[in-house]
Amino acid sequence: MWLLVLAYLGGVLTIVSPCILPVLPFVFARTGQPFMKNGLPLLAGMALTFALVASLAAVGGGWVVQVNQYGRWLALLFVALFGLTLLLPQLAERLTRPLVAAGSRLSEAAGADPRPRPGASFLIGVATGLLWAPCAGPILGLLLTGAALQGASIATTLLLLAYAAGAATSLAVALLLGGKVFAAMKRSIGAGEWLRRGLGAAMLAGVAAIASGLDTGILARISTASTGGIEQALVGRLVGQSPNVSGAMMAQVPASGSAMKAADKTPGALPIEGNLPALDGAVQWLNSPPLTAQALKGKVVLVDFWTYSCINCLRSLPYVKAWAEKYRDQGLVVIGVHAPEFAFERDVGNVTKAMKDLGINYPVAIDNDFKVWRAFNNQYWPAHYFADAQGRIRYHHFGEGEYAESERVIQQLLREAGAEKVADGLINASAEGVQLAPDMNEVQSPETYVGYQRAEHFVPETSLVPDKVSAYSAPSQLALNDWSLDGQWNVGSERATASAPASRIVYRFHARDLHLVLGPGADGKPVRFKVLIDGKAPGDDHGTDVAPDGSGSVTEQRLYQLVRQTGSVTDRTFSIEFLDPGVSAYAFTFG
Repeated sequence: MWLLVLAYLGGVLTIVSPCILPVLPFVFARTGQPFMKNGLPLLAGMALTFALVASLAAVGGGWVVQVNQYGRWLALLFVALFGLTLLLPQLAERLTRPLVAAGSRLSEAAGADPRPRPGASFLIGVATGLLWAPCAGPILGLLLTGAALQGASIATTLLLLAYAAGAATSLAVALLLGGKVFAAMKRSIGAGEWLRRGLGAAMLAGVAAIASGLDTGILARISTASTGGIEQALVGRLVGQSPNVSGAMMAQVPASGSAMKAADKTPGALPIEGNLPALDGAVQWLNSPPLTAQALKGKVVLVDFWTYSCINCLRSLPYVKAWAEKYRDQGLVVIGVHAPEFAFERDVGNVTKAMKDLGINYPVAIDNDFKVWRAFNNQYWPAHYFADAQGRIRYHHFGEGEYAESERVIQQLLREAGAEKVADGLINASAEGVQLAPDMNEVQSPETYVGYQRAEHFVPETSLVPDKVSAYSAPSQLALNDWSLDGQWNVGSERATASAPASRIVYRFHARDLHLVLGPGADGKPVRFKVLIDGKAPGDDHGTDVAPDGSGSVTEQRLYQLVRQTGSVTDRTFSIEFLDPGVSAYAFTFG
């Protein structure tokens, strides 16, 4: 219920979002006509089209993006034509002649024909909904990602419809108030004809703004209200979690959750939390034939949810590997469930190579469809679930840390299962490179996504241009945790791709370690880069993937450690310049 309220309020807030500004002229074009026969069908068309496109995005994955882009351009052409008919009644008359046979008199109904046309208004709303759907804000991104992870369901549909209903509510209020204002103007100055033409010009300007990307660029800069902070506050308040906490919102978007620890400690008598799910939703198994909960009866089972570019997963991995080795002969079975965060992590070849590089030899289930994830009702990377020999989950832990407690759980469950000579003592996992434990006393920078769907603290604020090559200029100074782009970049929903050499990313951070998830171009050729810290080569502060002079190259899609400071940790300005085009940047993490 709370999530439905959240989605509805997020939709209501759309009215003060910069992205909605180009849509308003299309809505106000319905003023001066009966609301039930014109305004309401328009809003219904917008809401239904938005919910349909959003549902396709949740169910269909990447292919629907291309479909939506084509629909977006068709909608732009249609609305541009509608705007011209408002400006030119003669054009409206000519266009409506062939459309009569198809039952569509949209232009005449909106402009030259004063009679109400609910069907025309509905179709106008359909076109407007296609324009609105791609850029509806942070809460929509939260809903869609959660829907993609949890699959198509009635709950997902209700969330999307609640969001669309909220936006329709705020637009309906604007339409009703706007209609009164416009009616007063008509009575006082008799400017109906000029008003109609003005609306046509405003619609054409809106089409031009959307087509050129100004709806997410200049309009965002001149907007008097930004909904990002309000929406994030609503997320934190309604879901019961601070918006500054790194990690998954319950029942919504999973995230790495830097060094997040579960609230519950290891109890003396381990409770029964439920039964081990069937494990039958994986698309493929590596290092093992498919395993089932029934076949695992008699074994103590540790299920580790991970993904190979997640820094928190990588830092907990030495312990999971050590437990698998130490307790294998005493009855422990470790199963890794690889649930991808980014699109490239769905490539089984990438996962296989990462497992080889990381030395993982226990069974791993490829959970590209998140079926195993949902069976556990999981929300975090990493997440560890401990099941006893009877197939009952007895303990869980989310995030890094509390390794001693987790190992004692393994020992206790093995003893309960009747294992003889269970090894005493605790492991001392040896970790280096990216797997070395973080210095959390010095981490003051949060996990930061580069794609526009979850980007925060980008400077200049709200000026990311989605899905289009644009020129960016980084400011000379940044505040702590602000970041910026410089050069030619194409910013997508989950990544930014450099379109020209000498493109840079700049970040003002405070942490011992800085990591960045990167991938080479589509051709797979290595991309050379140069790292600077406070404008100088890193020297002894270079990461494992960078030479002391700051040079390095992106050769595969993975997490790269770019900075590891050896001295005192202070606020530093990091920059990485890519000497070749084509690189993709996904997310910063710190340690």
